[in-house]
Amino acid sequence: MLREKLQPFIDRYNEINELLSSPDITGDIKRMTTLSKEQSDLLPLYERSGEYLQVVEDIAENKTLLEDPELSELAKEELKDLEKRKPQLEDEIKKLLIPTDPNDDRNIYLEMRAGAGGDEAAIFVGNLLQAYMRYIESKGWKTEIINMSDGDFGGYKEVVILVKGDKVYSRLKYEGGTHRVQRVPATESQGRVHTSAITVAIMPEVDDVEIEINPNDLKVDVMRSSGNGGQSVNTTDSAVRITHLPTGIVVTNQDEKSQHKNRDRAMKVLKARLYEVEMREKIAQEKESRLAQVGSGDRSERIRTYNYPQNRITDHRIGLTLYRLDEILQGGLLEDLIEPADAHYQAEAMKHEGLA
Repeated sequence: MLREKLQPFIDRYNEINELLSSPDITGDIKRMTTLSKEQSDLLPLYERSGEYLQVVEDIAENKTLLEDPELSELAKEELKDLEKRKPQLEDEIKKLLIPTDPNDDRNIYLEMRAGAGGDEAAIFVGNLLQAYMRYIESKGWKTEIINMSDGDFGGYKEVVILVKGDKVYSRLKYEGGTHRVQRVPATESQGRVHTSAITVAIMPEVDDVEIEINPNDLKVDVMRSSGNGGQSVNTTDSAVRITHLPTGIVVTNQDEKSQHKNRDRAMKVLKARLYEVEMREKIAQEKESRLAQVGSGDRSERIRTYNYPQNRITDHRIGLTLYRLDEILQGGLLEDLIEPADAHYQAEAMKHEGLA
């Protein structure tokens, strides 16, 4: 069954090889670039497929040698290694057969907003942002602050940062949703545990040509900046708020002293949000599996609870509970949460594709 699934990919790779050596293609730079990209994407699967088919052939050949008194011992040793390697290759190939997310290689806008819980939610935005920043640093990625709105008692009511690096969206795409925190706020005199919530959105950075916006659909307001912003704060109308009238999406940017730069940044975030809406609508229209629904980064979904009194983090989607909340958040060890989620959704995707 697996052999049948692999053959079309092998054939396509060989076909591209022939096309790339054709005079018709070598003279067409755009076509050659497209084919070269497709070939590069197919290469890992092509190589693993070749190795897998060779292993299957070698197993069959060694089994026929078991009856040979002179070669049976050697055949047994080779079979042991081959039969160990075969399931490893099958697992690698199944992962490679999962359809790739076209956004996996993109940079992202990481947006965090305080929700239920007011001041305590804003403080937790600051806590979780610090954990993300440490994780981002450990991956060697770069960040750029797009907008920050300070909380009244610390933290942030809202923060948007641009994260740039290798396969950023691929690693962080399952972070989108509602993050719930349970702890005793510093302002709580009775020592009672409060529950607050924040929302996280992971939005792929998009090119200008991918999302077209009708200028007539925009309402643009300028205002004086507030909060951190240098000498220009409250002295110039540099802050920009853009409202997309058809969707009601509002984006504010005040981090730069220049109104022009703030407007440019706000437009980039608006396009990322509209792209995210477009992705979710596409998934809903296609009525794909629950995997796709979850993977869309639906902000209404509660994905994790951070319980400080119990030093516990629970990921509700995959049934994972870790009693190392302090260590994970303070050390930015989010890979301990991201990797199991990624493995879970890969397994779900294999089932969806009939590969499990």
